[in-house]
Amino acid sequence: MKKLQNTLYILTPGSALSLGNEALVVTVGGEEKLRVPAHGIDSVLCFGNTTVTTPLIQFCGERGIALSWFSENGRFYGRTAGPVHGNILLRRQQFKTLEDGEQRSAIERSMLVGKLVNSRETLLRGARETDSAEAGERLKAAAEGIGRLGGRMEEQADTDSLRGLEGVAAKLYFDVFPLMIKAKDPAMSFHGRTQRPPQDPVNALLSYLYTLLKNDVQSALEGVGLDPACGYLHTLRPGRPALALDVMEELRSPLCDRLALALLNRGQINGKSFEKPGSPYHLTDAARKTVITAWQKRKQETIQHPFLDERIPIGLIPHCQSMLLARVLRGELDVYPPFHWR
Repeated sequence: MKKLQNTLYILTPGSALSLGNEALVVTVGGEEKLRVPAHGIDSVLCFGNTTVTTPLIQFCGERGIALSWFSENGRFYGRTAGPVHGNILLRRQQFKTLEDGEQRSAIERSMLVGKLVNSRETLLRGARETDSAEAGERLKAAAEGIGRLGGRMEEQADTDSLRGLEGVAAKLYFDVFPLMIKAKDPAMSFHGRTQRPPQDPVNALLSYLYTLLKNDVQSALEGVGLDPACGYLHTLRPGRPALALDVMEELRSPLCDRLALALLNRGQINGKSFEKPGSPYHLTDAARKTVITAWQKRKQETIQHPFLDERIPIGLIPHCQSMLLARVLRGELDVYPPFHWR
């Protein structure tokens, strides 16, 4: 099993990254703030105005360390990686599957059923933990509705029908999502999923976590030799990691939504965690550090993988799902087994 490596997040504006004796060196205003040995780093995420020296870019390319650039608020700018790894025959099969309606639909269906199963589990967990009998009943009803939609997905064979059912399920899920937010801060009100830009603090938090997950999934796909741009559910566009968006669908609720709820309900993220009222909403520097610290800590926790039947760190779930998808494309597995959080 692959070893879980660390991700280095650069959040301080004006940071400069350079190479020093096989280590990544972070300086701010000419003063060294951090020196990290490169052998334990899998990727580097730079937020805001960050300078990276050419020798470090070369070194990261040779060592397989991906460099990604984002705005301070998590908008993706670009990514630099070393030579493409993997088997050309695997990628050829990945491309062929786009034109194979039966195999493509089977993969899409498995991914979306996995998403609905995990969304349902999150709602049922919320129903168990709420102090309100009315909220509990509404959460259970939404969970049952999502379960029925998952059953209907098993009968669908075309992408548009699957997307339509997923859209109905997403509305059911986010309509009752506020019932799981126990924070008393009125600024943490939530009235449905919005993005590009997020229209409230909760949406801003969710979008930020989804950005972190997308980067991890993209790295995992590249690590097993798949092309992140060649997806099945999401429309193909230049520069869009469609397959990463596909794979992360089943992981949004267990990895991101549950963490967002924990941060909100513990008061770690509140109305003061955002730069200014109004739209769009942005996390402050301190809040982003809080989120990333919680994200990294969560990735170190272990869980029993339901298909592999092996204890793994949560941070390796994207790698395991990417590996299983590659096995399906190679013909080693008949059906893609989505991750089910139990």
